Amino acid sequence: MSKVTVVGAGNVGATVANVLAHKDIVNEVVLLDIKGDFARGKALDSWQQAPIDYYSTRITGTEDYAATAGSDIVVITAGIPRRPGMSRDDLISTNAKIVTSVTKSIMEHSDNPIIIVVSNPLDVMTFAAYQASGLDSSRVFGMAGILDTARYRAFLASALNVSPKDIQAVLMGGHGDTMVPLPRYTTVAGIPVTEMIEMDTLDAIVERTKKGGGELVKLMGTSAWYAPGAAAAQMVESIVKNEGRIYPCCAWLTGEYGLNDIYLGVPVQLDKTGIKRIIELQLDKDEKALLYNSADHVRKVMEVFNGMTA
Repeated sequence: MSKVTVVGAGNVGATVANVLAHKDIVNEVVLLDIKGDFARGKALDSWQQAPIDYYSTRITGTEDYAATAGSDIVVITAGIPRRPGMSRDDLISTNAKIVTSVTKSIMEHSDNPIIIVVSNPLDVMTFAAYQASGLDSSRVFGMAGILDTARYRAFLASALNVSPKDIQAVLMGGHGDTMVPLPRYTTVAGIPVTEMIEMDTLDAIVERTKKGGGELVKLMGTSAWYAPGAAAAQMVESIVKNEGRIYPCCAWLTGEYGLNDIYLGVPVQLDKTGIKRIIELQLDKDEKALLYNSADHVRKVMEVFNGMTA
């Protein structure tokens, strides 16, 4: 079994650690935060939950990167969260410095970890971690598509009054308002969703999905954590169990979909090596146009990041 480090003991990071512990698939979860006692408290609370919810995964909290030594997988959630009125792009200056520093510190103590980035703006923060780590791109990727498709599927389940278990979907592009839900690849128990719902209702759900994160920020005054934390834990599970499951993830593209040198959400297969392969869907003209528009938006944010690091 594996050792997993979660960097950032805030709402998202603590949820990742807690959900992972409940899955009982790893020996140890290290929860690291610059506020060491905060991380220790969250970890201790989760460990005291173990006899109740019946899991054996050890959870420890720390501010010391030496405790992360030998990590197989690292989930980076560190950074400031979105506040009302903020876009993900507003976060870039502060969070790029945090993610770069965290990644370098992790690499001082672990030789060849798999790194999953959750910090926003997601696509560019994943690029920052990739640059700082020196790892192969198959071992550095971002969690966004699982969360976005989960929101899309949840909205559809409510509209159709069906179980969310029966809804499968693919969503691509950047993590933000330019994401690309794909109704053509959405099914309900194998039935095309277009046969189950009116197009105007489906279009409204697609638009709500694009702004799903912002909706929660307005309601709570901060970013979501239950669904994002569970989504990152699901990625870890596929890797630890070597399941080879197919998920939409933020991956480094080198010609796939006609795009080069960019981190963008696409379907990938995850196993013990990280991204085993990137899956290329046969997109139609309109879907490609939406994907390229999303890529253009991500590139603009990448230009800001590159300007900071030049």
